[in-house]
Amino acid sequence: MIKSNSSLFIRQTLTLILVFGIILFNFVGISWAKRPPEIRNQQDLDLQQDMHGQDLSGNEFVKFNLIGFDFSESNLQGAVFNNSKLNNSTLKGANLTDALAYATDFSNADLSNVNFTNALLMESVFEGAKIDGADFTDAVLSRIQQKDLCKIANGVNTTTGESTEYSLGCV
Repeated sequence: MIKSNSSLFIRQTLTLILVFGIILFNFVGISWAKRPPEIRNQQDLDLQQDMHGQDLSGNEFVKFNLIGFDFSESNLQGAVFNNSKLNNSTLKGANLTDALAYATDFSNADLSNVNFTNALLMESVFEGAKIDGADFTDAVLSRIQQKDLCKIANGVNTTTGESTEYSLGCV
């Protein structure tokens, strides 16, 4: 009789632990699933409209709405801006060397004097952007993007000394 009572107690305890574990696991799973997989491991950034002169190198801005933000003179080396919106933003004089900006919208952004050396910019939109003095040396662009940017390319990057036209391969 004692043996069956202790066996029953152990089974009830294990069942209770199992049920509690399932409930806890589902709760954690639900809160984890609320964030898309591509942004789950992004650190929480204290983003404000004025990010002028900040060191944001290596940060990820995947699917961020950064419309109208001021990143001028900021260090964004190696930053990731995939599928982000930077419409009407100011990146004047920013360092985007080795940056990844796949399918990012730079429409009407001020990209004057930006260093895009070795940046991956495929599928990004530059309609109405100001690129005077931007350096696109070894940046990866589609042929269509490159042709469109060549139409508005002028100036020389004050940091690298490279002309925008030459860095885009327009000449």
